Amino acid sequence: MNKSVLKLVMLLTLFSCSVAQKTVAQDVLDKTQIEASMIKALEWQEAHPIIAIAPTDWTNGAYYMGVSRAHKTTRNMMYMAALKNQAYWNDWQTYTRLHHADDVAISYSYIYIGMNDKRKNFVDLEPTKKFLDAHLYEDDVWKQGKDKSAFGRTILWWWCDALFMAPPIINLYAKHTNQPKYLDDMHTFYKQTYDQLYDEEEQLFARDMRYVWKGTKKDIKEKNGKKVFWARGNGWVIGGLALILDDMPKDYKHRPFYEKLYKEMASKILKIQPEDGLWRTSLLHPEAYNHGEVSGSGFYTFALTWGINNGLLDAKHTPAVKKAWRALAKCQHDDGRVGWVQNIGASPEPASYDSWQNYGTGAFLLAGSEILKLK
Repeated sequence: MNKSVLKLVMLLTLFSCSVAQKTVAQDVLDKTQIEASMIKALEWQEAHPIIAIAPTDWTNGAYYMGVSRAHKTTRNMMYMAALKNQAYWNDWQTYTRLHHADDVAISYSYIYIGMNDKRKNFVDLEPTKKFLDAHLYEDDVWKQGKDKSAFGRTILWWWCDALFMAPPIINLYAKHTNQPKYLDDMHTFYKQTYDQLYDEEEQLFARDMRYVWKGTKKDIKEKNGKKVFWARGNGWVIGGLALILDDMPKDYKHRPFYEKLYKEMASKILKIQPEDGLWRTSLLHPEAYNHGEVSGSGFYTFALTWGINNGLLDAKHTPAVKKAWRALAKCQHDDGRVGWVQNIGASPEPASYDSWQNYGTGAFLLAGSEILKLK
C-alpha cells in the first residue's frame, strides 16, 4: 500500500477511535457524582425546611418519598436519619383531612421506615391505618357525587395529583401488612379517576374536569389551540405508577391495567421530550413557558428510568433519561438547592433559576435513585 494512503488510513482510524471513546465517555454517568449531588440536595433541604400547610402536608410527603427511595437505592444512613427524625417529630401523624388524598402522602415514609426498622416500640402506623380506613370506607361529600362545580368533585380522587398522593401509600401499606383488601379498594377509586380524567387520544391526564374537553366553546385551551396538560400533574401520575408497580404483586389481578397505562404515558412523554432534556410546564404548548421545569421532569426521569430498570421500557430509551438527568443536575445550585421548580399550583406556570420547593427536591432524589441503577 502507498505510504501516504497508509498514513491517511491510520489517521482516520485513530480519529474514529478517539471520537468513539469521547462519545462513550460522554454517555457514561459518574455515579459517585450523582450520589454526591443527591446528598447535597438532602442536606440543603433539611437545613431549609418549608411548610405549605404543616410538617405532615403533601409537599413534605412528596419530599420524603424521594428520601425513602434514595435510601432504598444507596442504603446511605443520612437518608434514614432524616426519615426517622421527621417521623419522630411528626409523632407518626398524617395531616387532618381524612378524605383528602394529599394528607396521607407523608405516610409513605412512615411505612418505609416500618419495613426497615423492626423495633415495635418505635414505628407507629396506627395513625396511617386510621386515615386509610376513614379515607376508603367512610362516606364523604365527594363520594356522594353532589359537588357540581367545574372541578368535577364527584369522586374521591377528582384531581390527577391525587394518584401520587394516596395510591402508592395504600399499595405499600397493603404489602407491608399483607392485607390485599386495601389494594382492591385502591383500584376501585383509581379507576374512577382514570375514567374521568385520562385522555386516551393524547395518553395524558387532565388535571381536573376544568381541562377535560367536551367539544364546546367553553373548553379551556392553550393559545395554540391544544388541550391543557400540566407537566407536574402528569408527573404525579406516572411517578405514582412507578411506585405502585414497584410494590404491587406481580400476579395481582389488576396489574395489567397499570402496566398498560404506564406504557402508554411513557411512550407519549418520551415522544414530547424537548431537545435539552427537560419538559416544559405545558406539555402540548411548550413555547408558553419555554424553559425546563424540575418537578415534572424529575418525576418523568424517575418513572421512565424505573421502566428501563424493570423491563417495562426498552433500553433504547436510556439516552433520553440520561439526557434528562444531566439537565436536572444543571438545575442544582452549588450549595445543593434544586432550582427551576414551579411553585404550588394546579396548571402550567413558569419557574426560575431560584424557584424551589421541597417536592422539587423529592423529585430530584427520586430521579437519582433510579438513574443510579442504570446498567
